[in-house]
Formats: sequence, structure tokens, C-alpha cells
Amino acid sequence: MAAMLGGGGDGGNGVGGALGGLPIEQWWYEMPACTRWWTTATVVTGVLVQCQILTPFQLFYSFRAVFHKQQYWRLISTFIYFGPLSLNLLFHIFFIQRYARMLEESAASIAHFSWLLAYASATLLMIAPLFNQAFLGTTLSSTLVYIWSRRNPDVRLSFLGLLTFKAPWLPWVLIAFNVVLHGHWPKDELCGIVVGHIWYFFNDIYPSTHNGSRPMDPPQWWIRLFDRDALQPADSDVHPAAVNNRDIAAPAVPEVR
Repeated sequence: MAAMLGGGGDGGNGVGGALGGLPIEQWWYEMPACTRWWTTATVVTGVLVQCQILTPFQLFYSFRAVFHKQQYWRLISTFIYFGPLSLNLLFHIFFIQRYARMLEESAASIAHFSWLLAYASATLLMIAPLFNQAFLGTTLSSTLVYIWSRRNPDVRLSFLGLLTFKAPWLPWVLIAFNVVLHGHWPKDELCGIVVGHIWYFFNDIYPSTHNGSRPMDPPQWWIRLFDRDALQPADSDVHPAAVNNRDIAAPAVPEVR
């Protein structure tokens, strides 16, 4: 997968490159907090299923199982199970470690990125019964990939070394690849694009046309929960949330070949 979509970038090294050049412990600690624990939970869940300690039937999301049988762990497990140990699991770990990591590293704070995860997760849980989706990890990953691709319009990517395109086309290239490979439209990735576009619109476009109003910013209690020092007076006059505005340059990401 690193060869398929490239592995360059200071904040987006592929799993193969990270494991090949750094000890696993150092690679793990270098990841920002949310990405680190999501990656860890994904690997641990895959191993537990591979060892038959858990089964997929204990992990999928079901409205009836959660709210009638009080199996609340399914609200979390649906986002961290991508299958047992396989190439498919490595594929998803690559996307989490690369695109979620770059989004988190460029976020104004951990509170802002965790609020994005909370928004996306809650929205996906609400619409999942409409599309009979039991596992939502791929959909959440697609949401983050879409947001990253829209915030980095000038980054060039290469697919299999044959097709070169700019980042905003990445979600659609992945969908086309799935259609060719499986013969049907991936509803999980399409849902992820819709949820991601709503966030991108209200967080990156809406403020510039509505006097800086930011309806998708985390509430103050959420910021206090994750960033206890975030509300302290700062030397800079720039509001932390403004870092997410598309008018401020994002961290440079080298061209991926």
C-alpha cells in the first residue's frame, strides 16, 4: 500500500517505512495521541479475533444490541475492527497511521481533533441503520481521508505508479478501485465522503463567508476536558481554532511518487 499511494512526507510515513527505520516503541510514541490509540486498538482487536478470543459477532454495531441489550461496547468496537490479521488490516492501519496522523498533527489542539472524531463517529452511528452498516471503521477512515484531501489540494499522489493525481481526487480513486475490484459501489466510503464534506464545509468554508462563525468548533467544556491549558492567556493574538481555516497554510507535504 505504501508503494501504491507513496510513503513520503514528514507527517505521513507509511507503516512499512516507519517500522523499517525506527523501533516499534519509538514509532508508536511519535504518533499523536488519538491516532496512536486508534491504531493500537485496531491491531489488538485484530489479534484477539485471530486468536479466537473475540468473534466479529461480539463487535459489530446493532441498534437493538446497544440500546435494548445494553451492549454499549459495540459503540466503540465497530470503529476498531477491520478484520483478523491480514493484508486488509495492514491496508487500514496504513490509512489510519498516515491520514489520521496528518490531520491530528495539523489540528489546533487534541480537543479539536477529538471533537472531529466524536462528530464523525456520532453521525455515522446515527445513519448506520439506514444503510445496514455493522462495522464503521472503514467509513470513519474514509471521512478523515476526505477531509485531509480537501485541505491539501496541491499535494500530488501516485496510484500504482501509473496514475498521478492531486489529493482531492484520492477518495474517488479509492472508490473506483473498489468498484473495479469488487464490482459494486462501496457505500461505506460514500457515507464517509458525505460526513467528511459536511465537516469540511462548516469548518473550512462556512467561517469565511459568515464573519468567522465556526459552528463545528468544540464547546468550551470539551476543550477544558482535553486541553486544560488551552484557555489560559496566550501571547499570540490568533485564535487556536483559526489554525483549521483553509486560508492559513497547512504544513508542507512533499510530493508523493
